[in-house]
Amino acid sequence: MSEADDACELAALTTTLKRHLERRQRAGIRFLAKGEPAEAKPVSVIVEDLPGGTVEDRFADTKASLQANTLEELRAAIGDCQRCKLCSGRTNIVFGVGNPRAKLMFVGEGPGRDEDLQGEPFVGRAGQLLTDIITKGMGIKREDVYICNVVKCRPPENRNPEPDEVAACEPFLTRQIDLVRPEIIVGLGKFAVQTLLQSSVPISKLRGNWHSYHGIKLMPTFHPAYLLRNPADKKLVWQDIKKVIKELSGENT
Repeated sequence: MSEADDACELAALTTTLKRHLERRQRAGIRFLAKGEPAEAKPVSVIVEDLPGGTVEDRFADTKASLQANTLEELRAAIGDCQRCKLCSGRTNIVFGVGNPRAKLMFVGEGPGRDEDLQGEPFVGRAGQLLTDIITKGMGIKREDVYICNVVKCRPPENRNPEPDEVAACEPFLTRQIDLVRPEIIVGLGKFAVQTLLQSSVPISKLRGNWHSYHGIKLMPTFHPAYLLRNPADKKLVWQDIKKVIKELSGENT
């Protein structure tokens, strides 16, 4: 196994351990339970024994990134990210693109092969379909909206992102949304929508209905990649997009 693989595996392990320790701390558990080794130390001391320093040290840059005042600062804070195992297979981190003050934001699940190679979200076949929806369907320039994904690195073979990978990247997505502060978010597909809404409800039941993400109107719809496999459902997405167009134009106010 290479040093890069080792670092990524350690990052994934650290993410899992951090969440476990945070759950213990929220529950008021500061020491190991009775029945474990007598020399058990406080959680903070045990964490310091981890290779590479404490969990707090390892994620200090993540915390600092949440103080970023611009998208450029946030991207710089992410750096050459090794916070989850996706780092071992990526070519480029795919951060986001578009108007940093966009009224409309599209959030997908993760980069594919073309996105990984170019470092820009939605540039492959699914991306071309999204571009057509934006430019031809909505009459908006692609550069006038903001486009990003839940995870910033390509999952191997375009598989679904795993929970620990979503958890590692979610703080950056949250800060992206805070910085852009769009009027409307269009969630593209299951993983984007379920992450934003913290819901396990199927996308087929969520799509087409307005939801709220911290006061921002959220419209769930199918992912363009899904439409490439199921073109008959393009009409459903168009129904969803027409609701977004009306909202943007103020017809629903």
